[in-house]
Amino acid sequence: MAGLALTLGMAQAQEPDWSAEPSYGSVHLQAGFTPDPWTQSLQAGGSNQVSAKLGPNCTGYIMASAPDVDLHYTAGSMPLYVTATSGSDTTLVINAPDGRWYCNDDFNGLDPVVMFQNPPSGMYNVWVGVHGSDQMQSATLKITELNPTR
Repeated sequence: MAGLALTLGMAQAQEPDWSAEPSYGSVHLQAGFTPDPWTQSLQAGGSNQVSAKLGPNCTGYIMASAPDVDLHYTAGSMPLYVTATSGSDTTLVINAPDGRWYCNDDFNGLDPVVMFQNPPSGMYNVWVGVHGSDQMQSATLKITELNPTR
């Protein structure tokens, strides 16, 4: 029985903990924010492999113990884009205010982009992962209302 409890505890530890204090802090943005994009330099990746059970396109390695950044967003009429840029292959894992997980890998070259066409107001927990490796990599998280692929 103790072995079963240990196994279950380890499996739960792999799931991203959206309720933890974010590693790189919180940001409060409202529609029309400036400067746009808002950026945060960080170390992407971690020792926990993301499970595809979270949702479509969920992949990569993150530090599941805490989000990288919590975005508190007050929506307007613009779409919201979350992207990461890096010299390595990064991924995004986002827990949105609706409680669903949104992920992306390789939307714009090797850079991930998650777009919310009609974003709800609320808290977005954001992890920047690394595809195919648990080695930490320098990256920049960008939050914008302007299409980052143009």
